[in-house]
Amino acid sequence: MKLLALAAFIALPAISTAQAVEEHRTSSADQAALAVTIYNGDLALIKDVRRVKLGGGENMLAWRDVSAHLQPETALLRSLDGHKLALLEQNFDFDLLTPKKLLEKSVGDTVRVIRTQAVTGVEYAEQASVLAANDGVVLRFADRVETGIPGRIVFSGVPADLRDQPTLSMLFKTDATVPHQAGTEHALELSYLTSGLSWKADYVAELSEDSIDLNGWVTLTNDSGTTYPNARLQLVAGEVNRVQAERRAVPMMMKAMANVAAQMQEENLFEYHLYTLDRNTTLGNQQTKQVALLSAQKIPVEKEYRLQGGDAYYLTQAGDLGRKLKPEVLLEFANQGDSLGMPLPRGVVRVYKRDAAGRAQFIGEDRIDHTPRGESVRLKLGEAFDITADKSQTDFQKLAGAYNNRGGVLESGYQMKIRNAKRENVVVTVVENLPGEWQILQESLAHKPVSAGSVVWKVPVPAEGKTVLAWRVRVKY
Repeated sequence: MKLLALAAFIALPAISTAQAVEEHRTSSADQAALAVTIYNGDLALIKDVRRVKLGGGENMLAWRDVSAHLQPETALLRSLDGHKLALLEQNFDFDLLTPKKLLEKSVGDTVRVIRTQAVTGVEYAEQASVLAANDGVVLRFADRVETGIPGRIVFSGVPADLRDQPTLSMLFKTDATVPHQAGTEHALELSYLTSGLSWKADYVAELSEDSIDLNGWVTLTNDSGTTYPNARLQLVAGEVNRVQAERRAVPMMMKAMANVAAQMQEENLFEYHLYTLDRNTTLGNQQTKQVALLSAQKIPVEKEYRLQGGDAYYLTQAGDLGRKLKPEVLLEFANQGDSLGMPLPRGVVRVYKRDAAGRAQFIGEDRIDHTPRGESVRLKLGEAFDITADKSQTDFQKLAGAYNNRGGVLESGYQMKIRNAKRENVVVTVVENLPGEWQILQESLAHKPVSAGSVVWKVPVPAEGKTVLAWRVRVKY
């Protein structure tokens, strides 16, 4: 008898605590506050405060309107009313309800197939069992097996593990004494990390003769699968260390564009910088939104024409080292002053200049890294059209050792002819990298050391004229 009772007990289906507790749902309609903090690198922190009715003891709460890319291991539920919450179980349901999923979940179940008679147009129903729903549907009728979908399929219900939207369901105990039937409102905060939210900075600069006007924008992209209405928005600039893990693929979709005129306030946060939008905003799902970051006028700027040389040709014999070289055009300004002087997040700076008719024309762009206060920003806009150079090796001697052995001493001479077709004088910066132990023996202009392995010459070139820079170097390697 004891063995029979034990066998009967084992044969009974297990009823979990989660199944025994009635599920209550909460959606964005219950939100009391929402905060979104977006980091560099496809990471965001969501803090969602809702007013939810709970009873005493165990509660099963389905928290809807969460990110489809929520990282469930980071979820934290807490009471803002001082109640104790003991989490027993949580499930993140992202297997969403679709006709295909409904068929797959109904394999082995009985469904009704609704058909229409071709002659009379009258609908009739047959019962069938779903045998398979992988590459197609296989149905068993009373007298036959059919493939494909022969008509409308009517299901008896929706499986409990299929949700119409991503949902975090949580089973927990509360210390409240209110019975479930009555319920009382609790202020609950759910915080979690998610991917699918990103931001980047973009800057637009308008160049005048010796200054620029700079406007910064933050571009936000929401691919997380849900909307964040009336949220407090904060952005973190800096490299936050993260443990790498496998991620599910995120499909790219079309995005809507929204422009919001607002200003962001900046503050230090640990070793990063935090930018806070001065009002709440809505981040719609599958949307790109832009908000203003900064606006600064009359920032002093310097333009530089720069020719950069390598060090390999100081160790070998060569002839022409580059005909029709074109110097890079660089703009440099300091991140300081009353109109600027805030940490600049990494982003792309696009530069415009007005033509003779007053129309703004695009003249180049460059990417900047995170730039603290007081640091300089250098932008490479392109290559000069009216300034060219020819560079050649005029002499090469081996004074000691072999070319490919250590301890050799080499001496070589160089010449660079720089031409200026502009109707104004220019100064061209020539930078040369020198290998090993080096010594400049002769030079037509005095150089300035930049580092242990490079020197720079500032070469003035007259309008519609040319200047020849010549130098001789001894290298021990």
